[in-house]
Amino acid sequence: MFSALGYYEIFLALLSFLFLYLSSTICGLPRNWPVVGTLPSILINIHRIHAWCTEFLGRAGGTFLLKGPWFSNMDMLVTADPANVHYIMSGNFSNFPKGSHFRKIFDVLGDGIFNSDADSWKNQRKLALVQIAHRRFHQFLGKNTKNKVEKGLVPILEHVSNLGLVVDLQDLFQRFTFDTTCLFVTGYDPGCLSIELPKVPFAEALDDAEETLLLRHAVPETFWKVQRWLGVGQEKKLSDAWATLDHTIAKLISKKRDELNKGIQSKEEDGVDLLTSYLTEDEIMGLKCDDKFLRDTILNFMIAGRDTTSSAVTWFLWLVSTHPAVEAKIREELESIIPEQEGNKWRLFDIEDVSKLVYLHSAICESLRLYPSVPFQHKEPVNPDILPSGHHVHPKMKVLFSLYAMGRMKFIWGDDCTEFKPERWISERGTSKHEPSYKFLSFNAGPRTCLGKEVAFIQMKTVAAAIIHNYHVHVVEGHPISPNVSIILYMKHGLMVKVTKRWA
Repeated sequence: MFSALGYYEIFLALLSFLFLYLSSTICGLPRNWPVVGTLPSILINIHRIHAWCTEFLGRAGGTFLLKGPWFSNMDMLVTADPANVHYIMSGNFSNFPKGSHFRKIFDVLGDGIFNSDADSWKNQRKLALVQIAHRRFHQFLGKNTKNKVEKGLVPILEHVSNLGLVVDLQDLFQRFTFDTTCLFVTGYDPGCLSIELPKVPFAEALDDAEETLLLRHAVPETFWKVQRWLGVGQEKKLSDAWATLDHTIAKLISKKRDELNKGIQSKEEDGVDLLTSYLTEDEIMGLKCDDKFLRDTILNFMIAGRDTTSSAVTWFLWLVSTHPAVEAKIREELESIIPEQEGNKWRLFDIEDVSKLVYLHSAICESLRLYPSVPFQHKEPVNPDILPSGHHVHPKMKVLFSLYAMGRMKFIWGDDCTEFKPERWISERGTSKHEPSYKFLSFNAGPRTCLGKEVAFIQMKTVAAAIIHNYHVHVVEGHPISPNVSIILYMKHGLMVKVTKRWA
């Protein structure tokens, strides 16, 4: 028995040695082996994928080809070069659609705006733009964002500060944006943000789905398809999440249909949610508003609204709380817009207040540069092409932008690229400095520039102003901070903090 155990341990040791050898590097770059390509390097670094991409892209000059195993169609050109981004997202946009492979990986999103190309994408974008740009929507947005801060977020912060409790700010922000996004998209507030911190299966299902979607990029398609067929592993997780998402959205659509059939609608001055707008028409801009279209639209907007904003504000509050000089400047700027007769005391800020704050805006941009909510972008060429970096691409190759690495490239942002410096976003005249979208890709670039950019900034500024002006945030000593492995850049262990009041 001991002999057999010894052989087993030797076998495991040899296997581990072989795997580490195969994943070794040449001059700090992933090694390309016969048959397996760079797959061993990918798998051994998947737990730290963002930092790893930053390391090898920095050494490679901004672009590097990860070769997949033979016959797997897993070759990936990873780039953080703004010239390549500009060419793909704008210069030769038509040659780089999302593509069929993208739709396979992100199949849970259906035919929504994230997965769509050509006329379907154009029509969905036009329709969404009409809704988001409407004055009624902005009234709805401002009113409900401030209301959710005052009646949802603040009571929890008061509760934990009074009792000296530790709270996960990331969880609070996910709940906040889940409630507000659900309200904007469907007209319903699920009440996820409350002192009881209830479990929300829909929100948990979104997390499980996003984790699986990123891991699909790292393994051969055959592998995850076999997992899906067998109903095991991450694919089992995605299948269960998919069922939860479909069931919840179907209930919301059915409930809204019943209300509209009974003549129950929001008052005009209160604004109109997206689902109500779509259900009042059988067809809009060539898009048939059936249950499948509504399901895909709701899910796409829920991911866009909930996840990106909550991720962004989590990283931002962590950076500010660990950089006292930045925090002091934001507080000083907030106090400068408070009427003198009010004095410094507890207060919330309106959209009109926070929209003119240059330093706060710059600090948020700087946070997004270092911690972009969506750390990767994925494209496929229709026809063979040559990128500005000189790299050749072809239809069986994926092109990945590493937004996380882009924010940490010295040739883009300078030698101080890893430092949190909001001042880099302020011009000599003291105004907000514009950076090209292909250099600062947090809100996408070119024709696919994010429609919800202003919505996201409004929410982030409203939440940040309320917390920074009224509270001190103290990260729990020794709490580990690192990114998770998902298509959304969340903190792996949450953001555990203690909150104390600034005003009696």
